[in-house]
Amino acid sequence: MAAPQNRRSVFLGRLPLPERNYLADALRTETVGGVLLLVAAVAAAIWANTPLRESYRTVRDFHLGPASLGLDLSVQHWAADGLLAVFFFVAGIELKRELVAGELREPKAALLPVAAAVCGMATPALVYFTVASTGGGSLSGWAVPTATDIAFALAVLAVIGTSLPSALRAFLLTLAVVDDLFAILIIAVFFTSKLDFAALGFAVLGLAVFWLLLRKGVRGWYVYVPLAVVNWALMYNSGVHATIAGVAMGLMLRCTRHEDEKYSPGEHIEHLVRPLSAGLAVPLFALFSAGVAISGGALSDVFRRPETLGVVLGLVVGKAVGVFGGTWLTARFTRAELNPDLKWPDVLAVATLAGIGFTVSLLIGELAFADDPVLADEIKAAVLLGSLMAAVLASILLKLRDNKYKKLWAEEERDDDLDGIPDIYEQDNPAYHLRMAAIHEAKAAEHRRLAEVAAGRTTRDDGPA
Repeated sequence: MAAPQNRRSVFLGRLPLPERNYLADALRTETVGGVLLLVAAVAAAIWANTPLRESYRTVRDFHLGPASLGLDLSVQHWAADGLLAVFFFVAGIELKRELVAGELREPKAALLPVAAAVCGMATPALVYFTVASTGGGSLSGWAVPTATDIAFALAVLAVIGTSLPSALRAFLLTLAVVDDLFAILIIAVFFTSKLDFAALGFAVLGLAVFWLLLRKGVRGWYVYVPLAVVNWALMYNSGVHATIAGVAMGLMLRCTRHEDEKYSPGEHIEHLVRPLSAGLAVPLFALFSAGVAISGGALSDVFRRPETLGVVLGLVVGKAVGVFGGTWLTARFTRAELNPDLKWPDVLAVATLAGIGFTVSLLIGELAFADDPVLADEIKAAVLLGSLMAAVLASILLKLRDNKYKKLWAEEERDDDLDGIPDIYEQDNPAYHLRMAAIHEAKAAEHRRLAEVAAGRTTRDDGPA
Protein backbone atom coordinates (compact mmCIF):
# COMPACT_ATOMS: atom_id res chain seq x y z
CA MET A 1 0.00 0.00 0.00
CA ALA A 2 1.44 3.35 -1.02
CA ALA A 3 2.13 5.89 1.67
CA PRO A 4 -0.30 8.81 1.61
CA GLN A 5 1.11 11.98 0.10
CA ASN A 6 0.86 15.33 1.84
CA ARG A 7 -1.86 17.35 0.24
CA ARG A 8 -0.57 20.66 -1.08
CA SER A 9 -2.42 23.78 0.02
CA VAL A 10 -3.80 26.08 -2.65
CA PHE A 11 -2.61 29.69 -2.66
CA LEU A 12 -5.11 32.29 -3.91
CA GLY A 13 -7.88 29.70 -4.02
CA ARG A 14 -11.60 30.36 -3.75
CA LEU A 15 -12.66 32.30 -0.65
CA PRO A 16 -15.38 30.98 1.67
CA LEU A 17 -18.71 32.63 0.81
CA PRO A 18 -19.04 34.71 4.05
CA GLU A 19 -15.49 36.00 3.61
CA ARG A 20 -16.17 36.79 -0.04
CA ASN A 21 -19.33 38.75 0.83
CA TYR A 22 -17.55 40.68 3.58
CA LEU A 23 -14.66 41.45 1.25
CA ALA A 24 -17.02 42.70 -1.48
CA ASP A 25 -18.79 45.09 0.93
CA ALA A 26 -15.55 46.40 2.42
CA LEU A 27 -13.79 46.93 -0.89
CA ARG A 28 -16.82 48.63 -2.44
CA THR A 29 -16.58 51.40 0.18
CA GLU A 30 -12.79 51.55 -0.12
CA THR A 31 -13.03 51.92 -3.89
CA VAL A 32 -15.35 54.91 -3.59
CA GLY A 33 -13.07 56.36 -0.92
CA GLY A 34 -10.07 55.76 -3.15
CA VAL A 35 -11.64 57.74 -5.98
CA LEU A 36 -12.30 60.60 -3.52
CA LEU A 37 -8.69 60.26 -2.37
CA LEU A 38 -7.48 60.66 -5.94
CA VAL A 39 -9.70 63.71 -6.40
CA ALA A 40 -8.39 65.24 -3.16
CA ALA A 41 -4.75 64.61 -4.15
CA VAL A 42 -5.26 66.20 -7.56
CA ALA A 43 -7.10 69.14 -5.98
CA ALA A 44 -4.25 69.65 -3.51
CA ALA A 45 -1.65 69.59 -6.29
CA ILE A 46 -3.62 72.12 -8.35
CA TRP A 47 -4.33 74.35 -5.35
CA ALA A 48 -0.65 74.39 -4.29
CA ASN A 49 0.71 75.03 -7.79
CA THR A 50 -1.52 77.84 -9.05
CA PRO A 51 -1.79 81.54 -8.15
CA LEU A 52 -4.03 80.36 -5.28
CA ARG A 53 -1.04 78.73 -3.53
CA GLU A 54 -0.93 81.38 -0.80
CA SER A 55 -4.53 80.66 0.19
CA TYR A 56 -3.62 76.95 0.38
CA ARG A 57 -0.80 77.67 2.82
CA THR A 58 -3.04 80.02 4.81
CA VAL A 59 -5.77 77.43 5.24
CA ARG A 60 -3.34 74.56 5.86
CA ASP A 61 -1.40 76.46 8.54
CA PHE A 62 -4.41 78.03 10.25
CA HIS A 63 -4.45 77.10 13.96
CA LEU A 64 -7.51 76.28 16.00
CA GLY A 65 -8.34 74.34 19.14
CA PRO A 66 -8.02 74.85 22.92
CA ALA A 67 -4.43 75.81 23.69
CA SER A 68 -4.98 75.12 27.40
CA LEU A 69 -5.46 71.44 26.54
CA GLY A 70 -2.41 71.34 24.27
CA LEU A 71 -4.63 71.12 21.20
CA ASP A 72 -3.96 74.42 19.42
CA LEU A 73 -3.13 72.68 16.13
CA SER A 74 -2.93 73.68 12.50
CA VAL A 75 -5.53 72.37 10.07
CA GLN A 76 -2.84 70.11 8.60
CA HIS A 77 -2.07 68.64 12.04
CA TRP A 78 -5.76 68.16 12.81
CA ALA A 79 -6.03 66.18 9.59
CA ALA A 80 -2.89 64.10 10.27
CA ASP A 81 -3.32 63.54 14.01
CA GLY A 82 -7.09 63.78 14.34
CA LEU A 83 -8.83 62.56 11.21
CA LEU A 84 -6.31 59.79 10.59
CA ALA A 85 -7.17 58.40 14.04
CA VAL A 86 -10.51 57.42 12.44
CA PHE A 87 -8.61 55.71 9.59
CA PHE A 88 -6.46 53.78 12.07
CA PHE A 89 -9.52 52.91 14.16
CA VAL A 90 -10.95 51.15 11.09
CA ALA A 91 -7.53 49.58 10.46
CA GLY A 92 -7.59 48.23 14.02
CA ILE A 93 -11.00 46.63 13.45
CA GLU A 94 -9.81 45.16 10.14
CA LEU A 95 -6.76 43.69 11.82
CA LYS A 96 -8.83 42.24 14.68
CA ARG A 97 -11.26 40.67 12.23
CA GLU A 98 -8.47 39.21 10.10
CA LEU A 99 -6.94 37.68 13.24
CA VAL A 100 -10.14 36.07 14.53
CA ALA A 101 -12.22 35.39 11.40
CA GLY A 102 -10.22 36.20 8.27
CA GLU A 103 -7.09 35.20 6.38
CA LEU A 104 -4.85 35.54 9.45
CA ARG A 105 -6.97 33.24 11.63
CA GLU A 106 -5.03 30.07 10.84
CA PRO A 107 -1.22 30.30 11.09
CA LYS A 108 -0.67 28.04 8.07
CA ALA A 109 -2.98 30.09 5.85
CA ALA A 110 -1.60 33.37 7.23
CA LEU A 111 2.02 32.45 6.52
CA LEU A 112 1.99 33.47 2.84
CA PRO A 113 0.38 36.93 3.12
CA VAL A 114 2.30 37.76 6.30
CA ALA A 115 5.62 36.71 4.74
CA ALA A 116 4.75 38.71 1.62
CA ALA A 117 3.89 41.78 3.70
CA VAL A 118 7.02 41.52 5.86
CA CYS A 119 9.29 41.12 2.82
CA GLY A 120 7.28 43.87 1.12
CA MET A 121 8.20 46.24 3.95
CA ALA A 122 11.76 45.10 4.60
CA THR A 123 12.90 45.30 0.96
CA PRO A 124 11.79 48.93 0.34
CA ALA A 125 13.43 49.92 3.64
CA LEU A 126 16.62 48.18 2.51
CA VAL A 127 16.46 49.89 -0.89
CA TYR A 128 16.04 53.29 0.78
CA PHE A 129 18.86 52.57 3.24
CA THR A 130 21.21 51.52 0.43
CA VAL A 131 20.45 54.50 -1.81
CA ALA A 132 20.50 57.08 1.01
CA SER A 133 23.69 55.79 2.64
CA THR A 134 25.49 55.47 -0.71
CA GLY A 135 24.56 59.04 -1.61
CA GLY A 136 25.32 60.47 1.83
CA GLY A 137 21.67 61.30 2.58
CA SER A 138 19.59 61.10 5.74
CA LEU A 139 18.53 57.62 6.87
CA SER A 140 15.52 58.99 8.78
CA GLY A 141 13.11 58.21 5.92
CA TRP A 142 13.74 54.46 5.78
CA ALA A 143 10.10 53.73 6.73
CA VAL A 144 8.49 56.05 4.16
CA PRO A 145 8.28 53.53 1.25
CA THR A 146 7.15 50.57 3.38
CA ALA A 147 3.36 51.12 3.43
CA THR A 148 0.61 50.13 0.96
CA ASP A 149 -2.46 52.32 0.44
CA ILE A 150 -5.37 49.96 -0.22
CA ALA A 151 -7.84 52.75 -1.08
CA PHE A 152 -5.52 54.30 -3.66
CA ALA A 153 -4.77 50.85 -5.15
CA LEU A 154 -8.49 50.06 -5.48
CA ALA A 155 -9.10 53.46 -7.05
CA VAL A 156 -6.51 52.59 -9.68
CA LEU A 157 -8.34 49.33 -10.37
CA ALA A 158 -11.59 51.27 -10.71
CA VAL A 159 -10.05 53.82 -13.08
CA ILE A 160 -8.49 51.22 -15.41
CA GLY A 161 -11.66 49.11 -15.26
CA THR A 162 -10.06 45.86 -14.11
CA SER A 163 -12.16 43.37 -12.13
CA LEU A 164 -9.66 41.31 -10.20
CA PRO A 165 -10.77 37.88 -8.94
CA SER A 166 -11.77 38.02 -5.27
CA ALA A 167 -8.75 35.92 -4.20
CA LEU A 168 -6.33 38.53 -5.58
CA ARG A 169 -8.30 41.34 -3.97
CA ALA A 170 -8.29 39.49 -0.65
CA PHE A 171 -4.52 39.01 -0.94
CA LEU A 172 -4.07 42.73 -1.58
CA LEU A 173 -6.32 43.64 1.38
CA THR A 174 -4.49 41.26 3.73
CA LEU A 175 -1.17 42.73 2.60
CA ALA A 176 -2.45 46.22 3.40
CA VAL A 177 -3.78 45.14 6.81
CA VAL A 178 -0.45 43.61 7.83
CA ASP A 179 1.31 46.69 6.41
CA ASP A 180 -0.88 48.86 8.62
CA LEU A 181 0.03 46.76 11.67
CA PHE A 182 3.76 47.22 11.09
CA ALA A 183 3.28 50.89 10.20
CA ILE A 184 1.52 51.35 13.55
CA LEU A 185 4.44 49.70 15.36
CA ILE A 186 6.94 51.83 13.42
CA ILE A 187 5.09 55.03 14.32
CA ALA A 188 4.78 54.04 17.99
CA VAL A 189 8.40 52.89 18.41
CA PHE A 190 10.45 55.15 16.15
CA PHE A 191 8.50 58.41 16.15
CA THR A 192 7.90 58.85 19.86
CA SER A 193 10.66 61.20 21.02
CA LYS A 194 9.53 62.25 24.50
CA LEU A 195 6.82 60.99 26.78
CA ASP A 196 4.50 62.68 29.25
CA PHE A 197 3.97 59.74 31.59
CA ALA A 198 1.03 61.38 33.39
CA ALA A 199 -0.91 61.87 30.15
CA LEU A 200 0.10 58.40 28.97
CA GLY A 201 -1.10 56.87 32.24
CA PHE A 202 -4.49 58.57 31.94
CA ALA A 203 -4.69 57.48 28.28
CA VAL A 204 -4.10 53.86 29.29
CA LEU A 205 -6.74 54.24 32.02
CA GLY A 206 -9.19 55.66 29.47
CA LEU A 207 -8.53 52.73 27.14
CA ALA A 208 -9.12 50.34 30.04
CA VAL A 209 -12.47 52.01 30.72
CA PHE A 210 -13.33 51.70 27.01
CA TRP A 211 -12.50 47.96 27.11
CA LEU A 212 -14.48 47.42 30.34
CA LEU A 213 -17.59 49.13 28.94
CA LEU A 214 -17.39 46.92 25.85
CA ARG A 215 -17.10 43.78 27.96
CA LYS A 216 -20.06 44.82 30.09
CA GLY A 217 -22.17 45.24 26.96
CA VAL A 218 -22.79 48.97 27.43
CA ARG A 219 -24.33 50.45 24.28
CA GLY A 220 -24.70 53.98 22.94
CA TRP A 221 -22.53 56.19 20.75
CA TYR A 222 -22.99 59.02 23.27
CA VAL A 223 -20.87 56.98 25.71
CA TYR A 224 -18.11 55.81 23.39
CA VAL A 225 -17.59 58.83 21.13
CA PRO A 226 -16.80 61.30 23.97
CA LEU A 227 -14.60 58.69 25.66
CA ALA A 228 -12.78 58.06 22.36
CA VAL A 229 -12.14 61.81 21.94
CA VAL A 230 -10.76 62.04 25.49
CA ASN A 231 -8.52 59.00 24.91
CA TRP A 232 -7.28 60.53 21.65
CA ALA A 233 -6.47 63.89 23.33
CA LEU A 234 -4.61 62.17 26.19
CA MET A 235 -2.63 60.04 23.76
CA TYR A 236 -1.73 63.13 21.71
CA ASN A 237 -0.47 64.97 24.80
CA SER A 238 1.48 61.94 25.98
CA GLY A 239 3.91 62.19 23.07
CA VAL A 240 2.79 58.93 21.47
CA HIS A 241 1.25 59.54 18.05
CA ALA A 242 -2.46 60.08 18.59
CA THR A 243 -3.52 57.58 15.91
CA ILE A 244 -2.33 54.77 18.23
CA ALA A 245 -5.41 55.46 20.37
CA GLY A 246 -7.62 54.76 17.36
CA VAL A 247 -5.86 51.47 16.64
CA ALA A 248 -6.07 50.36 20.28
CA MET A 249 -9.82 51.00 20.48
CA GLY A 250 -10.41 49.22 17.15
CA LEU A 251 -8.55 46.13 18.40
CA MET A 252 -10.77 46.01 21.50
CA LEU A 253 -14.00 45.46 19.58
CA ARG A 254 -15.41 41.95 19.36
CA CYS A 255 -15.27 40.67 15.78
CA THR A 256 -16.71 37.18 16.28
CA ARG A 257 -20.43 36.57 15.83
CA HIS A 258 -22.77 35.01 18.36
CA GLU A 259 -25.45 32.64 17.12
CA ASP A 260 -28.17 35.30 17.25
CA GLU A 261 -26.07 37.93 15.44
CA LYS A 262 -25.93 38.65 11.73
CA TYR A 263 -22.89 40.89 12.30
CA SER A 264 -20.43 41.14 15.15
CA PRO A 265 -20.18 44.51 16.98
CA GLY A 266 -16.84 45.16 15.27
CA GLU A 267 -18.26 44.49 11.80
CA HIS A 268 -21.32 46.65 12.55
CA ILE A 269 -19.24 49.59 13.78
CA GLU A 270 -16.80 49.21 10.91
CA HIS A 271 -19.74 49.33 8.49
CA LEU A 272 -20.82 52.63 10.08
CA VAL A 273 -17.39 54.25 10.41
CA ARG A 274 -15.67 53.08 7.22
CA PRO A 275 -17.55 55.59 4.98
CA LEU A 276 -16.46 58.38 7.36
CA SER A 277 -12.86 57.18 7.16
CA ALA A 278 -12.71 56.50 3.41
CA GLY A 279 -15.00 59.32 2.34
CA LEU A 280 -13.94 62.17 4.64
CA ALA A 281 -10.95 61.56 6.93
CA VAL A 282 -8.45 60.22 4.38
CA PRO A 283 -9.39 62.60 1.51
CA LEU A 284 -9.09 65.62 3.84
CA PHE A 285 -5.71 64.37 5.04
CA ALA A 286 -4.63 64.06 1.41
CA LEU A 287 -5.95 67.53 0.63
CA PHE A 288 -3.77 69.16 3.29
CA SER A 289 -0.72 66.88 3.00
CA ALA A 290 -0.32 66.30 -0.74
CA GLY A 291 -0.20 69.97 -1.68
CA VAL A 292 3.49 70.38 -2.48
CA ALA A 293 4.92 72.77 -5.03
CA ILE A 294 5.92 70.78 -8.10
CA SER A 295 7.88 72.13 -11.05
CA GLY A 296 9.97 70.61 -13.78
CA GLY A 297 13.11 71.25 -11.75
CA ALA A 298 11.57 69.84 -8.58
CA LEU A 299 10.57 66.61 -10.34
CA SER A 300 14.07 66.11 -11.74
CA ASP A 301 15.52 66.80 -8.29
CA VAL A 302 13.61 63.79 -6.98
CA PHE A 303 16.01 61.59 -8.95
CA ARG A 304 19.10 63.52 -7.83
CA ARG A 305 18.63 63.64 -4.05
CA PRO A 306 19.40 60.31 -2.29
CA GLU A 307 16.47 60.54 0.15
CA THR A 308 13.84 61.13 -2.52
CA LEU A 309 15.40 58.66 -4.97
CA GLY A 310 15.39 56.08 -2.19
CA VAL A 311 11.65 56.62 -1.65
CA VAL A 312 10.81 56.31 -5.36
CA LEU A 313 12.91 53.18 -5.87
CA GLY A 314 11.63 51.72 -2.62
CA LEU A 315 8.01 52.06 -3.74
CA VAL A 316 8.43 51.08 -7.39
CA VAL A 317 11.14 48.40 -7.16
CA GLY A 318 11.41 47.44 -3.49
CA LYS A 319 7.73 46.76 -2.95
CA ALA A 320 7.30 44.66 -6.09
CA VAL A 321 10.45 42.61 -5.47
CA GLY A 322 9.71 42.20 -1.76
CA VAL A 323 6.06 41.14 -2.05
CA PHE A 324 6.62 38.87 -5.04
CA GLY A 325 9.85 37.39 -3.74
CA GLY A 326 8.44 36.77 -0.25
CA THR A 327 5.35 35.11 -1.71
CA TRP A 328 7.25 32.91 -4.17
CA LEU A 329 9.83 31.75 -1.63
CA THR A 330 7.23 30.99 1.03
CA ALA A 331 5.04 29.12 -1.46
CA ARG A 332 8.03 27.08 -2.61
CA PHE A 333 9.21 26.08 0.85
CA THR A 334 5.70 25.41 2.20
CA ARG A 335 4.70 23.48 -0.95
CA ALA A 336 1.73 25.79 -1.49
CA GLU A 337 0.26 25.39 -4.97
CA LEU A 338 -0.88 28.46 -6.89
CA ASN A 339 -4.53 28.49 -7.96
CA PRO A 340 -4.47 26.90 -11.45
CA ASP A 341 -6.67 29.73 -12.80
CA LEU A 342 -3.91 32.23 -11.97
CA LYS A 343 -0.25 32.62 -12.89
CA TRP A 344 2.75 34.03 -11.08
CA PRO A 345 2.71 37.16 -13.29
CA ASP A 346 -0.66 37.91 -11.65
CA VAL A 347 1.06 37.91 -8.26
CA LEU A 348 3.77 40.20 -9.68
CA ALA A 349 1.10 42.63 -10.92
CA VAL A 350 -0.52 42.79 -7.47
CA ALA A 351 2.94 43.14 -5.87
CA THR A 352 3.59 46.12 -8.14
CA LEU A 353 0.19 47.57 -7.21
CA ALA A 354 1.24 47.32 -3.55
CA GLY A 355 3.89 49.93 -4.34
CA ILE A 356 1.20 52.61 -4.12
CA GLY A 357 2.03 53.96 -0.69
CA PHE A 358 0.11 57.18 -0.27
CA THR A 359 -1.63 57.93 3.03
CA VAL A 360 0.66 56.25 5.57
CA SER A 361 3.78 57.07 3.53
CA LEU A 362 2.87 60.77 3.57
CA LEU A 363 2.25 60.58 7.32
CA ILE A 364 5.58 58.86 8.04
CA GLY A 365 7.33 61.35 5.76
CA GLU A 366 5.93 64.23 7.83
CA LEU A 367 7.04 62.55 11.06
CA ALA A 368 10.49 61.55 9.80
CA PHE A 369 11.42 65.02 8.55
CA ALA A 370 9.40 67.21 10.89
CA ASP A 371 12.49 69.37 11.56
CA ASP A 372 13.17 69.98 7.86
CA PRO A 373 9.99 71.23 6.12
CA VAL A 374 11.74 71.63 2.75
CA LEU A 375 12.96 68.05 2.72
CA ALA A 376 9.57 66.88 4.03
CA ASP A 377 7.89 68.45 1.00
CA GLU A 378 10.43 66.83 -1.33
CA ILE A 379 9.76 63.46 0.31
CA LYS A 380 6.03 64.00 -0.27
CA ALA A 381 6.72 64.74 -3.93
CA ALA A 382 8.73 61.51 -4.10
CA VAL A 383 5.84 59.56 -2.53
CA LEU A 384 3.42 61.02 -5.08
CA LEU A 385 5.74 60.30 -8.00
CA GLY A 386 6.64 56.80 -6.81
CA SER A 387 3.00 55.90 -6.20
CA LEU A 388 2.08 57.22 -9.65
CA MET A 389 4.84 55.19 -11.31
CA ALA A 390 3.82 52.03 -9.43
CA ALA A 391 0.18 52.62 -10.43
CA VAL A 392 1.07 53.01 -14.13
CA LEU A 393 3.33 49.96 -14.15
CA ALA A 394 0.75 47.83 -12.31
CA SER A 395 -1.97 49.00 -14.71
CA ILE A 396 0.08 47.80 -17.68
CA LEU A 397 0.74 44.41 -16.07
CA LEU A 398 -2.91 43.97 -15.08
CA LYS A 399 -4.24 44.97 -18.49
CA LEU A 400 -2.17 42.22 -20.10
CA ARG A 401 -4.39 39.70 -18.30
CA ASP A 402 -7.59 41.73 -18.23
CA ASN A 403 -9.63 39.34 -20.39
CA LYS A 404 -8.74 36.42 -18.11
CA TYR A 405 -9.69 38.44 -15.02
CA LYS A 406 -13.04 39.39 -16.52
CA LYS A 407 -13.84 35.74 -17.26
CA LEU A 408 -12.92 34.68 -13.72
CA TRP A 409 -14.94 37.56 -12.26
CA ALA A 410 -17.97 36.70 -14.39
CA GLU A 411 -17.73 33.06 -13.29
CA GLU A 412 -17.56 34.14 -9.64
CA GLU A 413 -20.60 36.41 -10.04
CA ARG A 414 -22.80 34.05 -12.12
CA ASP A 415 -26.11 33.26 -10.40
CA ASP A 416 -28.33 31.45 -12.90
CA ASP A 417 -30.88 30.30 -10.33
CA LEU A 418 -31.20 33.86 -8.92
CA ASP A 419 -31.04 32.74 -5.27
CA GLY A 420 -28.46 35.36 -4.28
CA ILE A 421 -25.64 32.80 -3.98
CA PRO A 422 -23.07 32.55 -6.80
CA ASP A 423 -23.41 29.23 -8.62
CA ILE A 424 -19.75 28.41 -8.10
CA TYR A 425 -20.49 27.92 -4.38
CA GLU A 426 -23.41 25.56 -5.05
CA GLN A 427 -21.98 23.09 -7.53
CA ASP A 428 -21.77 20.34 -4.87
CA ASN A 429 -25.30 20.98 -3.58
CA PRO A 430 -27.94 18.51 -4.93
CA ALA A 431 -30.70 21.07 -4.34
CA TYR A 432 -28.90 23.47 -6.68
CA HIS A 433 -28.90 20.91 -9.50
CA LEU A 434 -32.61 20.25 -8.97
CA ARG A 435 -33.36 23.98 -9.20
CA MET A 436 -31.22 24.34 -12.32
CA ALA A 437 -32.94 21.32 -13.93
CA ALA A 438 -36.34 22.90 -13.22
CA ILE A 439 -35.15 26.24 -14.65
CA HIS A 440 -33.84 24.58 -17.83
CA GLU A 441 -37.07 22.60 -18.23
CA ALA A 442 -39.14 25.77 -17.82
CA LYS A 443 -37.00 27.54 -20.45
CA ALA A 444 -37.32 24.58 -22.84
CA ALA A 445 -41.10 24.52 -22.37
CA GLU A 446 -41.26 28.24 -23.09
CA HIS A 447 -39.19 27.77 -26.26
CA ARG A 448 -41.50 24.94 -27.38
CA ARG A 449 -44.58 27.09 -26.75
CA LEU A 450 -43.11 29.99 -28.72
CA ALA A 451 -42.18 27.61 -31.54
CA GLU A 452 -45.73 26.21 -31.62
CA VAL A 453 -47.20 29.72 -31.68
CA ALA A 454 -44.86 30.70 -34.49
CA ALA A 455 -45.73 27.51 -36.44
CA GLY A 456 -49.47 28.12 -36.02
CA ARG A 457 -49.11 31.69 -37.23
CA THR A 458 -47.16 30.52 -40.29
CA THR A 459 -49.86 27.93 -41.13
CA ARG A 460 -52.57 30.55 -40.98
CA ASP A 461 -50.56 32.94 -43.12
CA ASP A 462 -49.84 30.27 -45.77
CA GLY A 463 -53.33 28.62 -45.76
CA PRO A 464 -56.13 29.16 -48.27
CA ALA A 465 -57.79 32.53 -48.37
